Amino acid sequence: MPNQRNLLLAVLLSGLLILGWDAGMGWLYPQTASTAVEGKVDTPAEQVEAKHTREGGLTDPGEIAQERADLATSLAAPTRVAIDAPQIAGSVNPVGARVDDVTLKGQRESVKDDSGPVRLFSPQGTPAQHFAQFGWVGEGIAAPGPDTVWQVEGGPLAPDNPVTMRWNNGEGQLFTIVLSVDDQFMLTAEQTVANTGDGAIVVRPFALLNRTSRTASASTWTLHSGPIGFFGDGVQFGIDYDELDEDGPLTPDGRAGWIGFTDIYWLSALAPQGGSAADAEFRALGGERYRASLVYQPVSVAPGRQVSRTTQLFVGAKDNEVLNAYEDAGIPGFGNAIDWGWFGVIERPILWLLKHLYDLAGNFGVAIILLTLIVRLLMFPIAQKQFASMAGMKALQPKMKAIQDRHKDDKQKQQQEIMKLYKDEGVNPLAGCLPMLLQIPIFFGLYKVLMLSIEMRHKPFVLWIEDLSAPDPAHILNLFGLLPFEVPALIAIGPLAVLLGVTMWLTFRLNPTSMDPMQRQIFSIMPWVLMFVMAPFAAGLLLYWITNNLLTLAQQSYLYSKNPQLKAQAVKDKADRDAKAEA
Repeated sequence: MPNQRNLLLAVLLSGLLILGWDAGMGWLYPQTASTAVEGKVDTPAEQVEAKHTREGGLTDPGEIAQERADLATSLAAPTRVAIDAPQIAGSVNPVGARVDDVTLKGQRESVKDDSGPVRLFSPQGTPAQHFAQFGWVGEGIAAPGPDTVWQVEGGPLAPDNPVTMRWNNGEGQLFTIVLSVDDQFMLTAEQTVANTGDGAIVVRPFALLNRTSRTASASTWTLHSGPIGFFGDGVQFGIDYDELDEDGPLTPDGRAGWIGFTDIYWLSALAPQGGSAADAEFRALGGERYRASLVYQPVSVAPGRQVSRTTQLFVGAKDNEVLNAYEDAGIPGFGNAIDWGWFGVIERPILWLLKHLYDLAGNFGVAIILLTLIVRLLMFPIAQKQFASMAGMKALQPKMKAIQDRHKDDKQKQQQEIMKLYKDEGVNPLAGCLPMLLQIPIFFGLYKVLMLSIEMRHKPFVLWIEDLSAPDPAHILNLFGLLPFEVPALIAIGPLAVLLGVTMWLTFRLNPTSMDPMQRQIFSIMPWVLMFVMAPFAAGLLLYWITNNLLTLAQQSYLYSKNPQLKAQAVKDKADRDAKAEA
């Protein structure tokens, strides 16, 4: 009766775990925002809330349609200057000196081949607005403003083909912005003011990023999405959009190395000229719009002189190698724009190894399987010690039982005698836990790599698995898409999740560790609980765990052959379980 009661309690707790995980993540990291977008046109009230997805972007059909219509109008202006670089395309708006049209040539919006390139920058006033702007703040002079129309020379903007924008205020000051672009994701703006007037002037060059949070990717406890920057001596991930709404403008402590906004895969950032002090600030503008700005210190320009400031603008994918190259070129901590977290020392080698295995196999799913095999081979000596410890534990069972019977009324004495027995016999009862403990950081490291690395985005495996960084898209309850309804996330179980549950159940069945009936019942339930818990995780992560379970089964079978006492005990345990089940 006590065991039945404990089993029922375990089932209830498992159910609460499944329900609580989904509800807890939804409560801690809500995927909606309820503030209306300023300037949004013809959007019904019921579509005001923004649903944030893993990759980000607009999700409301009305906003998507409005964005397309606005882009068709805004980007048709004949004065725009085209951007045509190896990795990015788009255009520069000479009104206000805005870089407000950028798409990524090497990244598709979805796994569909015809889905079109990922768009990062959209003009001001569109539902997905996100742009960079360069200018000056002047004291006692006419400085260019957001509606200033600049005169443009050159184009299209491409590597080794810069574009120059000029504006004369008619008072003796000539403002110039020279834009250049490299072969990756970096634009450079050289801002110059020449003073041909009679007296000295004082100006403050600035650069800013303006974006809406409605296109932001979902932010979770392991993946940051929102304001980001390098301040002082490290990258700060702790700021989010809600804090800017509640607390007002934020000036981070420490010298700014760069400042911007990040999504899971994308980054827009401004890096000030080296050696120049610039005030960095995050600010909420209302209507789910936010600004990150760099404002240089005031400079005095004497008659007949000119002053320049150079700012770098990154707008692109968070490719680990590309970011590290920019860091090596002088942008501090840029490689840490990827939120590696505490396990970066593990995650970076995993990514490096996966990329090399991918070059060898040509398939990231196969690369994950090969990675799992390598990890198991490296841990095989530890597994041998684990099984030797298990064999020793099995041999000690009669002696342990005698100690428990002899000191059944004195638990403290019982534990002391058992620990002495372990010491005398040279057995470590915790040795069996070591392989599992070593797997935890590897498992979490692979999870972060799958979630964060742009290299894993939209990488297929086989058959229906078209994106290893996304959850298994097939769901059993709607017959893998044959039935016309969306399966709730709580019960969205796919084939990979089922395989995970089955293989884990088999490994528990084969585990030779001695367990009491209650422990055995809990372990028999746990695989199916984890099947539900792990179903929403990346397909690549489930593939790793399934492969690991299969290798564990093969490894245990081999080690049983090397430890006859364990194999005999496993057969005896199975016979005892069958006899009890029949009884």
